[in-house]
This record gives sequence, C-alpha cells and structure tokens, in this order.
Amino acid sequence: MNDEALYGVHPVKEALAAGRRRVYCVYAAKSRTGKAVDEIIAMARKQGVPVEPLETGIVRDPGANHQGVAALVSSFPASELEDVLASGPKPGKSPFFLVLDGIEDPQNLGALIRTALCAGVDAVISPDRNCAPLSPSVSKASSGALEHSTVCRVKNLVRALSQMKDAGFWIFGADARAGINYWDCDFSVPTVVVVGGEGRGIRPLVARECDQLVKIPQAGPLGSLNASVAGALLMYEVVRQRQQAVQKRE
Repeated sequence: MNDEALYGVHPVKEALAAGRRRVYCVYAAKSRTGKAVDEIIAMARKQGVPVEPLETGIVRDPGANHQGVAALVSSFPASELEDVLASGPKPGKSPFFLVLDGIEDPQNLGALIRTALCAGVDAVISPDRNCAPLSPSVSKASSGALEHSTVCRVKNLVRALSQMKDAGFWIFGADARAGINYWDCDFSVPTVVVVGGEGRGIRPLVARECDQLVKIPQAGPLGSLNASVAGALLMYEVVRQRQQAVQKRE
C-alpha cells in the first residue's frame, strides 16, 4: 500500500478518529493556531503519532487548501464487495448501497461519499477504472466522511451488480430518459441506487443490469443535474420512504 498526504482539518481529524489508516505523522503549520488544529495535535499525541512542522512539499497538490494541517497516512483501505455482502444486513435495517458509474471528478465523488454516509448508505461501490481514485482530494471533498465509509472498488461493475441481485438487492438506475419518477419507486426493499458520471450518465451495459430505471424530473434548458446533486436526491428519497414507513408502524 502506498503512503499519501491527507490535508485539511476534517480529513486529518477523521482519519485519527476512525483509526482505519495508519497515521505516521501529523504536520501542523506554526502560523496556524486555533481549536481545530489544537484538537488534532492532542489526538495525535494521545495516539503516539509524532507531530512535526508543516513544510512546503509535504502536500503534493499545489492547489490544496491544507488549512494548516496535514498527515502522512497509509492509502485508504477499500473493502471487498464479497466481504460486505457476506456480512449481511444490519439488524432491523434493509440494506442500502450506492453504485457510482464513471464519477471522474474528485469533488463529485467526495460529495457523494459524504451524502452517502449521512444518509446511512451501507456501502459505496465504484469501478477501478473510469472513476476518480480514493485520493486525499476526495477525502477533502468529503469533509472527512471517506475515513468512516465502506467503499468497494470492483474490476467489473456489471458483474458486481449481478452479485448484488443474487444477494437479494433491487437495482435502481438514474436515467433522464426513464419513464418513472424516482419518488414513485418502492425503496423499502434491499436497494442499490446507481448514479452515472457527469455528462454521459450510466453506461448501457450497466443500465441493462438495473431492475428499474428512474428519472429526476426537471424544468429548464439544462440537460441534467450535477451527479452529486442527483445522487443526493435519490439517496434521501430512500431515507424519506423508510422513515415514513417506520412512523406508520409506530
């Protein structure tokens, strides 16, 4: 596994809190002080992680806003889909996965992972190719949510969807040309929501593996919503329906 430099208050803090990566060293700028950075320094020292001055060259992204703090860490530990499926659903909860097909923008990928964590998604699945890597910029865009998320990278997304169907999931793919609105679907079942990349949407082979294609209706001249916005709408419709069902049972 390759080492990398996380940067920014939230990614570094959440990496320390989650404990899923090895944190080799925390770097703090001498000119930056404040509660957030002080908390990170205290967390690092409590865990026996050395704290050093932040110097030029530690953060490799020249446009990165490091907020005065960075950390040298192991690369993000992606999960195996087979292990996630074998672990079974959480007690009292219908499982809920998010599949991302061709999300190449790190900002969109980070935003989707952040929303997925907030919406209670059990796992995020994306292909090894044609998708942004799980890089420090993705952790930054997720505001550190990546550090707490279960993310699987698969070699063949169509085969992965087939595995999920065999495990009892229903696959709902977002497609602007679909004939049914997303809020008219029943998301009480074990659910996989598939969101495609910017501009092209989900690929035809992926669309054919879906049980239902759904659309997000929109007005105006633009062709489609931003991928992270579309994903957020779909994920929180799943949340809304399931919370409503719980309220009806009470």
